[in-house]
Amino acid sequence: MTIARFRAGALAASVLVFPVMAACSSDSASSDNATAVAVTSTADACELSVTAAPAGPVRFTVKNDGEEVTEFYVYEEDGTTIVSEVENIGPGTSRELSVDLEAGAYETACKPGQAGDGIRGDFTVS
Repeated sequence: MTIARFRAGALAASVLVFPVMAACSSDSASSDNATAVAVTSTADACELSVTAAPAGPVRFTVKNDGEEVTEFYVYEEDGTTIVSEVENIGPGTSRELSVDLEAGAYETACKPGQAGDGIRGDFTVS
């Protein structure tokens, strides 16, 4: 078999396989059943688009509209036990945090400057 025939065969195989692979791939951001929560963090605010969600997957999209690097946390009701977090969200950027939450009371926090207790708020999962 010559190299040219081998390359032609490999190319044909990849053309046939690629559409099948593309059909099997999925964008988890659009295909899952997560509750979407938009979070906007600034130097003095941590605004969530909703403060309640049904139990199950929740996807927080955290946008940093401040001038310092920030973090976003989900805490247990006690405000000290971290359920999940996303760090190093630079000014003008966004990051996602996906977490599976059981029914209960939680606390959220944005931490501008990545220091202190942050700007806290209640989050309820039913």
